[in-house]
Amino acid sequence: MDTMNLDVATAHFAGSLAGARERARDFLDGLTRPLAGEVADAVVLVVSELVTNALRRGGGTCTLRLTARPDTLEVAVDDPSPEAPRMRSPDLKGGTGGFGWPMVNHLARSTAVTRQTAGGKTVSAALAR
Repeated sequence: MDTMNLDVATAHFAGSLAGARERARDFLDGLTRPLAGEVADAVVLVVSELVTNALRRGGGTCTLRLTARPDTLEVAVDDPSPEAPRMRSPDLKGGTGGFGWPMVNHLARSTAVTRQTAGGKTVSAALAR
């Protein structure tokens, strides 16, 4: 599969954050050019955050795509909700969150939210290899 240093995996998840993490780890373990441990940990953290948000806001279903390129690794999550993630002040007392999207933006080289024509969205994050 490494004719151009490109590894791609797609998996559909319905309510399975643990499955998304496992799929991400399996994908990373199978790369022709392995990632440094801290980069792999950051990718799994981004997968966890994006899939968690998609499952919460998308009615319990989402699709995870992982793509490794020579210089980047992209995490993309599709879900049926049109609601885009937003920056907000983290809730330090009430437990309502606010930490995830800023963290994803800090770990990623770039992030994007793309609206799908049939409804829903794709949230993606590109991390440096």
